Amino acid sequence: MKKTLPEQVMDKHKVKYEPLELNILDKTPVQRDAILETFHVKHDDIYKTLAAHGDKTGPIVAVLPITKHLSLKKLAAASGNKKVAMLPLKELQRTTGYIHGANNPVGIWQNKHFPIYFDLSAAEQPFILVSGGELSRSDKINPRDVASLVGAEFVDLLEHD
Repeated sequence: MKKTLPEQVMDKHKVKYEPLELNILDKTPVQRDAILETFHVKHDDIYKTLAAHGDKTGPIVAVLPITKHLSLKKLAAASGNKKVAMLPLKELQRTTGYIHGANNPVGIWQNKHFPIYFDLSAAEQPFILVSGGELSRSDKINPRDVASLVGAEFVDLLEHD
């Protein structure tokens, strides 16, 4: 596998990761579960990297479980903003350098140095999966190692029911 930019950056900074060809989009729940089982991961281990815009800070990044919803109020409070809004899809690639589904916290940090926040749920996990910087590509990472590299804080980002 050819290394993506985020993987090259992690190599340079000696952050361990495992690249995975993992595509569960457009799969049935049974197909998705079979793919995840092959890699010994659960759906809750997959984290999404979302880009937003704060009224004071400009672009900011949130990393949270794919199975959960982001609380914009909590992201605003954690980042020192009064209001935060999700970046419109048409602005995503121009702002982050990545298309929808390929955002990676290391790649965004390397290219843009935007503030990054990981949800608290990642802090105690031995690993999480994030996009590898390309569609159908994931990186199995230690969240504390990556947060340390990109200067991310662990904060409560989740919308609770």
